[in-house]
Amino acid sequence: MQKIFKAVAIALVVALVAAVVGYAAFESSPPAKVDSSVIQVVAAENFWGSLVSQLGGSHVSVTSVVSDPNADPHEYEANASDARAVADAQLVIENGEGYDSWCSQLVSASDTPGQVVLNVQNTLGVPPGGNPHFWYNPNYVNTTVHQMYSDLVAISPDNTQYFEQQYATLNASLGTLYGEAAAIKAHFAGTEVASTESIFVYLANFTNLDLVSPPAFMDAVAEGNDPPAQSVVVFEQQLESGNVSVLVYNAQTVTPLTSQMKSIAQSSNVTVIAVTETIQPPNVSFQVWMESEFLGLYNALNAKTLGQ
Repeated sequence: MQKIFKAVAIALVVALVAAVVGYAAFESSPPAKVDSSVIQVVAAENFWGSLVSQLGGSHVSVTSVVSDPNADPHEYEANASDARAVADAQLVIENGEGYDSWCSQLVSASDTPGQVVLNVQNTLGVPPGGNPHFWYNPNYVNTTVHQMYSDLVAISPDNTQYFEQQYATLNASLGTLYGEAAAIKAHFAGTEVASTESIFVYLANFTNLDLVSPPAFMDAVAEGNDPPAQSVVVFEQQLESGNVSVLVYNAQTVTPLTSQMKSIAQSSNVTVIAVTETIQPPNVSFQVWMESEFLGLYNALNAKTLGQ
C-alpha cells in the first residue's frame, strides 16, 4: 500500500510539473539563459553527485537530490522541483535496483530529447533482485566513474582533455581511498562481524571479513520489512556468542528491532560502529566520508584485536 501511495504521489508531481512547464511556454518573458558549456547533471543521491562533480569540475552543474542526513533514502518521495530538475538535465545518474525508482519514473515522464541516463545497476550488469548499495563496492565505484567519464565526453567532446585530467585525478584519489580498505583486508581478514542490514555486504566481501548476520534479516531491514522470526533469534545468538567483534549499524534506517540488536551487541561486548547511506556530513566529498567510515571500522577491529 505504501508503494502505491508513493507511485500516486510521483504521478501527481509529474503532472504538476507538466502543467507548470506548459504554462511557462505561454509567458512573454524570454527563458533564462543557460551556459551551454556547463553540463546540467542530476544525481539521484549525493554519493554519485559528489563523484560526478569532481569528474566534471567547472564544466558541470550538479544537483544531488537525496542528501538529508536525517532521512532514510529508501523512503524518499520526489517533488515538483525534482521533476523539473530531471526534465532539464542533460545527464541523469540513478542508482537503480529499486533504490530510487522515483527518479526512473521522472525520467520516463519527462522524456527529454537527447538526455543521457546513467543507471548504475545497468552499467554494472547486476541482475534484478540484487543488493542496491553499489557505492560500498570499490570495484563498482570504479566502473561507474568510468561510465560517468564516458558520458561527459559524449555530451561535451570539446572538453575531452579536461575530463581526462579530472578522471586521472579522481582515480588517484580513489586509489588512495581503497588502499585503506585493502589495509583492513590485510590485517583483519576472516574476523567475524555483523551488520543490521545489507548495506555492509559489499565492503565485507571486499575486505574478506566474515559477515555472519542472517541474510534474511539484513535484506528485510534494508527493504523496510519485518525479518523472519528465526533470523531474529539466530542474530541475537550470534551477538551474544562472544565470537562477533563488530556490529555495523546503519544510522539512517533505525527501527525498534535494529535498536534492539544494537543494545544486545553493546551488552555483549561487541563494538558498534555507525555507517550511513548518504554522504555525512553532506558538504564533504565521497572520499572524505568513506575514509571516515573505513577508519572507524579499522579502529574498531584493531581495538577488539588488541583487547583479546
